[in-house]
Amino acid sequence: MRFTALAELCERVASTTKRLEKILYLSTFLQKLGEDEIAPAVLIITGQIFPESSEKTLDASWKTIQRSLHSNQRSLLTRELSIGDVHAYFRKIAAVSQRKKKERILSGLLNQASQLERTYILKTIFGEMRIGASEGVMLEAIAAASGLPKEEVKRAHALIGDLGKTAFKAVIKRSLPTDITLFRPFKPMLAQTGSFDDITEKKALEYKLDGARIQIHTTRGRTKIFSRRLSDVTASLPDIVDSVRDFPPSVTEGEVVAVKDGKPLPFQELLRRFRRVHDIATLVNEIPVQLYLFDLLVLDGETLLEKSYTERTHRLGTFASSFMVRRIITDTNKKAEKFLNRAITAGHEGIMVKDLESPYIPGKRDKSWLKIKQTETLDLLVVAAEWGHGRRKEWLSNYHLAARGGEIIGKTFKGLTDSQFTELTAKLLSLKEREDAHIVYVRQEIVVEVAFNEIQKSPQYEPGYALRFARIKHIRYDKSPEDADTLDKVTELYERQFRYKGRREV
Repeated sequence: MRFTALAELCERVASTTKRLEKILYLSTFLQKLGEDEIAPAVLIITGQIFPESSEKTLDASWKTIQRSLHSNQRSLLTRELSIGDVHAYFRKIAAVSQRKKKERILSGLLNQASQLERTYILKTIFGEMRIGASEGVMLEAIAAASGLPKEEVKRAHALIGDLGKTAFKAVIKRSLPTDITLFRPFKPMLAQTGSFDDITEKKALEYKLDGARIQIHTTRGRTKIFSRRLSDVTASLPDIVDSVRDFPPSVTEGEVVAVKDGKPLPFQELLRRFRRVHDIATLVNEIPVQLYLFDLLVLDGETLLEKSYTERTHRLGTFASSFMVRRIITDTNKKAEKFLNRAITAGHEGIMVKDLESPYIPGKRDKSWLKIKQTETLDLLVVAAEWGHGRRKEWLSNYHLAARGGEIIGKTFKGLTDSQFTELTAKLLSLKEREDAHIVYVRQEIVVEVAFNEIQKSPQYEPGYALRFARIKHIRYDKSPEDADTLDKVTELYERQFRYKGRREV
């Protein structure tokens, strides 16, 4: 199919705010696609080039794109661009490392494209598709195009972890997986924010760790470790691989925490392990990590998703009791508060509260799992940054923070070390879209975990909210823009503040 048809579809989807109309446009289009083009088409429409688990990136700087736009190079290929052609160009750009080669390939693509095609090629490259074709909308469109139940498609996508492959399996093959496949990562189950008031019956309480969530796939003689974003991080954790080599064939889930003298180190220290490609052995000694397991999803070929939390953790304890996260079972707020205090004193973030009978639902943020922290945090996007003053004049250090969707709700320069300021400045400059006076506007790719004392009503920002005493706790390179919290979450937290407080109406 011509790429022009995809660009025209994007125009139609962007032209309506009605969810059902978007789904109709998308599902009708999907039904017309062939086997080789449905996966890349779905990724491009949703603003991706490669699946989120892929290590591939275009790695094309703003200058490279600018030079490509103004190049007079003409491609030898004269026929109209197809969806497959565009994706092949993207693969070629990602496959080369030299800037000039990237520039030549990109120039060939852009100079061959029509104006409309060029618009959507650039939107894809910049991560600025923003036509309202979110993952949720696309999954409903895939269900409509395939005739398969919506919930089955969503569950399958959580198990596959690749929107393009999900579309291929559903629309082309009409066959969806229902079980976990060893060595194929799946989207983890997520927790909602809760409070002690939610503990009204017996619940399992676990330490909420300040580490990186991982899933470990193991058979005799082979182990793979995947991150929360489904990336293969096995090479970064050789010590963990060694410690689980005697596990039975299984898929376990937990967190790794950087430690020193038995105490947790800041999350940023752990990220050094995940980013390092070479000389891992040195970092194993410099930044030792501790494995904590809290769930078992596959054992000896049996998928345990539908089994209760109690049964899953019991089976986990039969072979991994020394790795299991600290937990208690209680139905009283008093014991829960003491357990939270112990967790904080031990250097952890807070506690998890889990229903004893709860199944494991991949990819879903479910109320059967709750997280309780000592202080509230939001995962926000850095959308712009200001050049600092005085000793910070060389850094971008006042960060504009937005909920998913781009609604700015605060700014902060607090919480980071000098080395983190330096690192983040370099990263933001690589994502630069434009600069206005002393403000640099960037592609929305960096997620930061922001702690705050209070959410206030404020006319300063368009959504009407502002964060009081905001400070960055962590730069969450392990999270994607889709993981950022929405404005609805901000509103929910704002309202919750008044559970025990009086309210002065303004």
